[in-house]
Amino acid sequence: MRKAVVLTGLETIKEALVETGDTFSDRAALPIFFSIQRGNGVFFSSGEMWRTTRRFMISSMRNLGMGKKMIEDRIVEELQFLNHKIHSYNGEHFKLKEFSCAPTNITFSMIFGNRFEYKNPTYMRILDLIDEIVVLLGSPSLQIFNLYPMFGSFLKTHKVILNKIDEICMVLKDDIKAKRQTIDDNCLQTFIEAIIAKQEGERTNKDTLFHDDNVLATVLDLVMAGTETTSTTLQWGILLMMRYPHIQRRVQKEIHSVLESGRLPRFEDKKSMPYTQAVIHEIQRFANLLPHVPHATSTDTNFKGYHIPKGTIIIPLLTSILYDQHHWEEPYQFNPNHFLDNEGNFVKKEAFVPFSIGRRVCVGESLAKMELFIFFTGLLQKFTFSPPPGIKECNLVLEADPCFTLRPQPHLECCAKVNLPIYNTTTTTPGL
Repeated sequence: MRKAVVLTGLETIKEALVETGDTFSDRAALPIFFSIQRGNGVFFSSGEMWRTTRRFMISSMRNLGMGKKMIEDRIVEELQFLNHKIHSYNGEHFKLKEFSCAPTNITFSMIFGNRFEYKNPTYMRILDLIDEIVVLLGSPSLQIFNLYPMFGSFLKTHKVILNKIDEICMVLKDDIKAKRQTIDDNCLQTFIEAIIAKQEGERTNKDTLFHDDNVLATVLDLVMAGTETTSTTLQWGILLMMRYPHIQRRVQKEIHSVLESGRLPRFEDKKSMPYTQAVIHEIQRFANLLPHVPHATSTDTNFKGYHIPKGTIIIPLLTSILYDQHHWEEPYQFNPNHFLDNEGNFVKKEAFVPFSIGRRVCVGESLAKMELFIFFTGLLQKFTFSPPPGIKECNLVLEADPCFTLRPQPHLECCAKVNLPIYNTTTTTPGL
């Protein structure tokens, strides 16, 4: 019922999202996300609400250690809990979704101030709710609601989503309420404490954007968007290593050559692991996790010879960049050589845009990169992953499950075999 503009190709998308300032930076008002957030938060807000809340979120996450050694130590610690969990299956098959717990715990520790045991009932329930919501957001019936919201009273899926969101929000409200009573402005250790302090500091400002609805919406954004993408990328990584065991072996050879004493990986190790870096980047490119999230024009504009009115839906199709044959030799094949030169050195590519580009680039990009490298490297250092008995590598399904993000098929499972200890030739300390 409304006209939309689709942007394709690196140059066009870069010109719109990077070179034209805020013109293409508003968010399209999709009915389901307006029903959830009412224009609040970061990811589905626009205008001053978006700019102000985003600035606050970025500064707060940096203060809490995003991209710094403090959070790196937390990721390395979480890797050991994840390794223990995988080891507990004793080589038996388990679902890929089991890898979701570790990246989620990193985000939750920044939001709430502590990690959760993997069997904690509240933690498990939140993970289940996030999983169910992401699946429902990609369902055909939900798309009907987004197209024809006036028929909402006759549709069901959006109501189920809102009920599940309310259940998550009840947990968030309880934690916000508890932290209001114990907050120390001189020692803000969680994101919830930081945003409460910001709200309290603007109590006398009648025009403040940090009202209760925005506080809750912003925390909810972190819970949802700050957990799904990294967790799903890690699942794709394990799936692709099972599908291409020769690539898995080459990654492990490089890992063991750099971490020869068996020590756990650190983020700075990526400089010595060009092939592993290339594989992780290719996982992100190939998975194409979020093909697009609709933008909108914030003002009337002229672009590429077209007049585009304010409020027009803009779809920057990242797929058109990540699978562009002009930038990738084999765009529809998983090929780590896309990120390597003839000497085997890692090469950055301008067309690598899984985090989007421009003003709406992913807030947690630096955190996601650190998590992916440490978790992926640490898992392959400890285990070799293979399909369950009776399933050949070549028969593993690589077609995505079309949820809100593009996930591996939900039925897929893997087996993890513990690698033999690696010994440094100059020491008697066994590797993990």
